Amino acid sequence: MAAKLCYSPANVEELKDKIEAKDQTAFVEKLATMGHLSPIEHVSFTFGIEGISRACSHQLVRHRVASYSQQSQRYVREESFDYIIPPTIKQDPESRKAFEQFMADAQARYTAILKGLEERGIKGENGNQDARYILPNAAETKIVVTMNARELLHFFRVRCCNRAQWEIRDMSEKMLNLVKAAAPTIFGKSGPGCLHNPCPEGKMTCGKIEEVRKKYGVKKNN
Repeated sequence: MAAKLCYSPANVEELKDKIEAKDQTAFVEKLATMGHLSPIEHVSFTFGIEGISRACSHQLVRHRVASYSQQSQRYVREESFDYIIPPTIKQDPESRKAFEQFMADAQARYTAILKGLEERGIKGENGNQDARYILPNAAETKIVVTMNARELLHFFRVRCCNRAQWEIRDMSEKMLNLVKAAAPTIFGKSGPGCLHNPCPEGKMTCGKIEEVRKKYGVKKNN
């Protein structure tokens, strides 16, 4: 409706009636082909995300055209914090042992610092906000994210890329699968920037463009 408003003398109610009376898939596809993407900024998606690390969320919030509500380490006391172990560390027993020991130490020292602060009368969020300085990037976080469709297209171009950090890439691929199911006309061809054009990374390319396109079901002549 927003797109048709740009080209029609009709009022909003008239446009609404006309749009509801006809399938608009072809029109939305035409908008995408034309590169007229501002209308899809009126479409937004909200994700409830958990099981990611603070290292991942720090990257996520760099996407400024979005709204975020993240679980606070100031108001939520980390009695026994969960954490994310990178696959490369999981695969090596010695590295995993060292990683898990560090997490256990961090938890113990966090708890000890909180106790010491409380003994000095510094309680609640006043204690949490200082004790949290010792918590690692691996600590699990929860966040609600709202992005409009145009920003999501950009997000997928850069975060589904092979060169994106593994955790945010894994998260973005899950997000892409969800929006493809909800709005296939908008996101049917979405994904990393190399799917339908030359790799935008230039000399920094991963060199696996054909593998990436095969993964997303893109034929070579596309």
